[in-house]
Amino acid sequence: ALIVRPKKKKLQMSKHITEEQRYAISMMLQIPMSKKAIAEAIGVDKSTVYREIKRNCDARSGSYSMELAQRKADRRKQQKHRKEVLTPAMRKRIIKLLKKGFSPEQIVGRSRLEGIAMVSHETIYRWIWEDKRRGGKLHKYLRRQGRRYAKRGSKNAGRGFIPGRVDIDERPEIVELKERFGDLEIDTIIGKNHKGAILTINDRATSRVWIRKLSGKEAIPVAKIAVWALRKVKNLIHTITAD
Repeated sequence: ALIVRPKKKKLQMSKHITEEQRYAISMMLQIPMSKKAIAEAIGVDKSTVYREIKRNCDARSGSYSMELAQRKADRRKQQKHRKEVLTPAMRKRIIKLLKKGFSPEQIVGRSRLEGIAMVSHETIYRWIWEDKRRGGKLHKYLRRQGRRYAKRGSKNAGRGFIPGRVDIDERPEIVELKERFGDLEIDTIIGKNHKGAILTINDRATSRVWIRKLSGKEAIPVAKIAVWALRKVKNLIHTITAD
């Protein structure tokens, strides 16, 4: 008898990132871990992690934090339900401030402070790129002069670059003062004859310590345990330094 076996369906990974996953991404970037490893740890495709960091990181420093990323995602979701209208008055103001060296983010921020109606910075960027495609020159007023991505030969380009990563010698001075909770040091301790391991996370200011048993030294399980251990204080974390 002919037996026809149904084909196994390939599992579809979600393209949407949750708040908990944003927390995990923020933590793992500071450990640091590669974006590919982060994607594997939180169960999404690596392109989803790349896109999440690119869209929701800090526009100036390139650093990624859960709070900022969530605010950006929520704002983008709200904007989907209402079409923004770029009025002639807004266009005139944008051009004026661009020529003065303002970035789209600064244009929006200044307009809000002055109580002047303004579209989002995403809409301003879209308008600038549309102008460029039509042969316009507005993109030349941007600080990066229209280059959206770093060149492959630059120090910030390449697969190993982690946005917002701070070298241990370049930590903010406030960390060394030990005056605030949330500046953490993470380390692994290996048992005798390399049998067994534990994870320790120490807060520099209060000396509070989290200790968790590890099943191995691989980066992904270590990161998952660290994320779980710190879940109750996730909104209070400033920096993480891994030895």
